[in-house]
Amino acid sequence: MSLASAVAIYFIVWWVCLFAVLPFGVRNAHEAGESVDQGNEAGAPVNPMLWRKVLATTILASIVFALIWGQMSYGWIGFEDVPFLKNMPVH
Repeated sequence: MSLASAVAIYFIVWWVCLFAVLPFGVRNAHEAGESVDQGNEAGAPVNPMLWRKVLATTILASIVFALIWGQMSYGWIGFEDVPFLKNMPVH
């Protein structure tokens, strides 16, 4: 895998992980027991904790990328290892 490919794959994995992590721990004003000012969205997060989510996303994306890199480099799981793919043609 080239460096450019690795960076591109990590970038995509990071964004997918970010969207998976964003909803965790979010509370809106109603759930937090706070009043909503005129003109503010009632469903907006009170404290989104974005830096914590960026850190969690980076850790999760690094783990997922390591698994993708390992699979692409070492071929840990092949077609012959998946029971319903045993009849797939091998190149």
